[in-house]
Amino acid sequence: MKFTDGFWQLRNGVHASYATEVRDVRLEDDRLAAYAAVKRVERRGDTLNAPLITVDAHAPAEGVIAVRLTHHAGRRRKGPDFELPGAATRPAATTRTEGATAELTSGPLTLRLPTEGAFGLEFLDGDGRLLTSAGRKGTAFATAPDGSHHMVAQLGLGVGETVHGLGERFTPYVKNGQVVDIWQADGGTSSEQAYKNIPFYLSSRGYGVFVNHPGKVSFEVGSEAVGQVQFSVEDQTLEYFVVAGPTPKEVLSRYAALTGLPALPPAWSFGLWLTTSFTTAYDEATVTSFVDGMAERGIPLSVFHFDCFWMREYQWCDFEWDPAVFPDPEGMITRLKDKGLRICVWINPYIGQKSSLYEEGAEKGYFVETPDGDVWQWDKWQAGMALVDFTNPEATAWFQAKLKVLLDQGVDGFKTDFGERIPTDVVWHDGSDPERMHNYYTHLYNKAVFELLEQERGQGEAVLFARSATAGGQQYPVHWGGDCWSSFEAMAESLRGGLSLSLSGFGFWSHDIGGFEGTPDPAVFKRWLAFGLLSSHSRLHGSSSYRVPWEFGDEAVDVARQFTRLKHRLMPYLYGAAVEAHRTGVPTMRPLLLEFPQDPTARTADREYLLGPDVLVAPVFTGDGQVEYYVPEGTWTHLLTGDTVTGPAWRRETHGFDSLPLLVRQGAVLPLGADESRPDGAWLDDLELRVFAPAGTGDFTRTVTVPDRTGAVAATYEVVREGGEVRVTADTDRPYTVTVVGEEGLTVVSR
Repeated sequence: MKFTDGFWQLRNGVHASYATEVRDVRLEDDRLAAYAAVKRVERRGDTLNAPLITVDAHAPAEGVIAVRLTHHAGRRRKGPDFELPGAATRPAATTRTEGATAELTSGPLTLRLPTEGAFGLEFLDGDGRLLTSAGRKGTAFATAPDGSHHMVAQLGLGVGETVHGLGERFTPYVKNGQVVDIWQADGGTSSEQAYKNIPFYLSSRGYGVFVNHPGKVSFEVGSEAVGQVQFSVEDQTLEYFVVAGPTPKEVLSRYAALTGLPALPPAWSFGLWLTTSFTTAYDEATVTSFVDGMAERGIPLSVFHFDCFWMREYQWCDFEWDPAVFPDPEGMITRLKDKGLRICVWINPYIGQKSSLYEEGAEKGYFVETPDGDVWQWDKWQAGMALVDFTNPEATAWFQAKLKVLLDQGVDGFKTDFGERIPTDVVWHDGSDPERMHNYYTHLYNKAVFELLEQERGQGEAVLFARSATAGGQQYPVHWGGDCWSSFEAMAESLRGGLSLSLSGFGFWSHDIGGFEGTPDPAVFKRWLAFGLLSSHSRLHGSSSYRVPWEFGDEAVDVARQFTRLKHRLMPYLYGAAVEAHRTGVPTMRPLLLEFPQDPTARTADREYLLGPDVLVAPVFTGDGQVEYYVPEGTWTHLLTGDTVTGPAWRRETHGFDSLPLLVRQGAVLPLGADESRPDGAWLDDLELRVFAPAGTGDFTRTVTVPDRTGAVAATYEVVREGGEVRVTADTDRPYTVTVVGEEGLTVVSR
């Protein structure tokens, strides 16, 4: 929200009070409190009829400092609040004073503020370098023309500093100059609205900022005040956390550890998913023809997904198969699983009035209500739909019990669609604040479904395909990019959204291959296939038209086959990156900023990414195959052609539909599986270690671990080059081969 009219004036009807002068600072062992007057106090009378802003600071985890700004403290807090599973159980900070300065230090991060005189906050790294600061107008409250009360903070931006994240945003990847409202909306990928709104941003200077407020947060990112990131909430308090690095990876790891590390998805989920599409007509014969058609064409398929119309019209969601179309759902699921498939079905948290579950839920009080005590309803999406109240434990258990019936039939996962259009004129079972619940609802929804899957299928077997999320939602993967058009422009929008989400703490991300709305022309579909099958998760899905590859020509079939099999070969490497995401929060699909933080060009690259630590992917967004992409420092080898390129440099190339820039960085050892038929095969059987050794004769050592399907280490390989010899030592008896790329005449010794 904007409060000013240019640099000098406030907007009409706005009154703002800025923390101006320190009047007192109180220190405890691990926290401090400061009291700031909103004007200069020159005499005792100046303390009358004037507010104070209270600033409390502590460390919820090492390397994270929380700053809480309060005007009036008496407002009852209704919740909800973000869960912080990584919050420290013991003090994570120390305090001290030196002269007229007070400090709170946690790990490599220090908050410094004066004990007298002009008020201000400074955040410094472990070397004493200033990361950011709250200056003259950095701590404030304001009243808007409508009388609403807002707490406001500003943190400074350095010259050349870039801001990233804030959820899955499809606007420009670098957020400088943008206005971003953290407010869930079902707006597709072609607007400023977002399904996944995360009040966390990552700075290129090596720190992050998390606003600990689940309701609406308004960000002005170098927009209202061009040298500041401003954020405000309509409340009497505002709390933000500054998260230390110094590297962007470390920032993400600290943030994800605090708000919840992502679960490790099952290996089978990394294969190709195929759906019925959204509003298309289908029955078991149609589904079987799709599945058999993929097998006949040699395209490995891992998951089949049934979208909305597996249920009867107007009755979403009653979780019952349409008997007119699927008279034998248990038998059908068995027949599909006999073909080696996993099964996913579409759900949402809305109950249509025609559904038999509506009467049951209304009678038991399981739906969100109006202030008058009626069931809240509307006709958008489903006629007379009601909303399951997940703040009611009994309603949650009731919802989970309906899903358990499907799991007992053989369903393996759920696509948890929607969760964004949550009303604010309602009453929640636990008394939650409707404004704070609007964004947070999706967290309760996805948590309920994910925890049921873990309970019934076991840890490591639960997986969602979720559209909406807020902070902490990364714990319940996987998330996909929502409704996009079938065009190259929408393909690029989707990638920008995924890159922003990955810098918001989310480890796994997918998108609708070929686009959702409309029908892609064959060129779009084939280019999107390569991109989609080099994403963490891969799904063919559309709205009113099917996405089976043969609908787009024989070449599309070839492309689908080639890149699905390639992804399966990459699984020993890719699942290792997945395990790293699960343990550290560093995403599987990485913006170049994460691996090359000192490279100014890498900070802005939004049409490419790293898949894991060593493989660069630059999707092609043209029909004629022309692609422009950036190569970071070092020598890189095209995985598909063997050609080498050296960076830093921009490249322009032309690729056929069976190719794209897919580069492996020098110094990598890429473990490749032999089984192209499935993502969860026996990776150690005839494993290939492809060594991309640095040029020259210098010594080179690289240790590679290959996980098993639980994420535990299955085998460790140490690759050493000394002079003209490459030696590989393994802690497994399983046979493997070694291929050295780009080095002639080297002797390979394995043991």
